[in-house]
Amino acid sequence: MIVYPAIDIHGGKVVRLRQGDPNRRITYSDDPIEVAHRWKDAGAEWIHVVNLDGSFDDADFNLDTLRELARIGPKIQFGGGLRDVDEIREVLDAGASRVVLGTLVVRLPYIAEDALNAVGPEAIVVALDAKQGQVMIHGWQQQSGWSPVELGQRFANMGVRYALYTDVTRDGELRGVNVETTAQLARETGLDVIASGGVATLQDVEALRVAGESLEKGSIAGVVIGRALYSGAVDLTEAIQVAAGPQPVEE
Repeated sequence: MIVYPAIDIHGGKVVRLRQGDPNRRITYSDDPIEVAHRWKDAGAEWIHVVNLDGSFDDADFNLDTLRELARIGPKIQFGGGLRDVDEIREVLDAGASRVVLGTLVVRLPYIAEDALNAVGPEAIVVALDAKQGQVMIHGWQQQSGWSPVELGQRFANMGVRYALYTDVTRDGELRGVNVETTAQLARETGLDVIASGGVATLQDVEALRVAGESLEKGSIAGVVIGRALYSGAVDLTEAIQVAAGPQPVEE
């Protein structure tokens, strides 16, 4: 299971939003590049970068920032405000290894198929961010009318492999990750699910790993950690070790 430290960028600053609410913003750094170096030094193989300007303001992301982040070393999983396949290609060309598609493909599912055909399933993650059983869109401000499982099954049938599942009510709250629903989504769709929202302790990371090991269909492929890292509640190096599970003892 991969640990994805999160770098959410708004106005050039590294921030965290509680339950996706732009009015409940905490700023952690003025320098996303420095933060990425910190996560690399702690052992990160991937970094989860969110363009909050695109999610809320329909603003263009500074691709130079993405290029700088990509040069640091860890692979970049990038999401927020992507509007079409051309923009997906631009982000991948700028150095991202994978893009997260949310509102765009929930509203226009055929674009998921276009993206899969254009860049392949390894480069695509579909965001299934839920509140009260409904997938949320437009920066988590509107209900889509779909449940995560319904949408997940639909996208899986198209050939999507990865889904990012966020329990919106837990995001940024340090109340614990929703292990049961994450596992259910993987089991009922066959998707490789990346969990997000609410990670507060190393026990949350371990619970996800253990739940994933018991699945016969789908997987819990990763976990995104944000506020817990920035507050110091979770150490990234330790989280990576816990996510990897017990290692065989060399004789």
